[in-house]
Amino acid sequence: MSDSRERDITGSFVRLASSLAKGHDVVDLLSELTEDCAHLLGIASAGLLLADDRGVLHVMAASTERTRQLEVFQVQRADGPCRDCYLDGAPVSAPDLRTEAERWPQFAPAALGAGFASVHALPMRLRDQVLGALGLFGTSPGALDPDDLSLGQALADVASVAIVQDKVKSDQRTVNEQLQAALQSRIVLEQAKGVLAQKGSLQMDEAFAALRRYARDHNLRLTAVAEAVVTRALPAQQLLAHARGAGRS
Repeated sequence: MSDSRERDITGSFVRLASSLAKGHDVVDLLSELTEDCAHLLGIASAGLLLADDRGVLHVMAASTERTRQLEVFQVQRADGPCRDCYLDGAPVSAPDLRTEAERWPQFAPAALGAGFASVHALPMRLRDQVLGALGLFGTSPGALDPDDLSLGQALADVASVAIVQDKVKSDQRTVNEQLQAALQSRIVLEQAKGVLAQKGSLQMDEAFAALRRYARDHNLRLTAVAEAVVTRALPAQQLLAHARGAGRS
């Protein structure tokens, strides 16, 4: 392993640990975690699916809008590697999606059409409970080596800890409540992104970047900023003006 990659891995876990210790905003942390996955594993993008208390998967975070849309498609069609990973509680590997049409008749063509050629899925686990799955997407065929898969699984485990903070004391009811709270935070974020995209003629990736910049520049939780935009407590134009000003600095 090169010194620079080792530093990147160490830096990523230090940031994640610091966020957990300080009382993180779970949506922001998980979005950053998917970005770190893509960078550290040398893949195109990553997406994270979380199950509610009925076992229905929802998109919790993604490193790109293209990945988020594909993950939404996978959930809606109940067809794809992350779904299989969650149901089986075991990693799923598809080094070449061109050969997977029989296994995933809807997902494989959609993923290829979106520009992806390979995918790996890793379970998010809390003790013996599977909370969801982390999807790792590549634009060229190929398997991940064992070290990269181990690193990806470690990041997926960090995501589980981020969602359910007190692992030792959390009973099943508490876990379910925390999962539901995390999912609700994501819904509010998507609503706020939609408001900003419409008001500012932005792409969804750009709207998310504007929300996160405002939250960090004002030392606010991302979810709180998103909720303020949705309820109009924070005017969308104010946030958009901040984003434009920050972009010029």
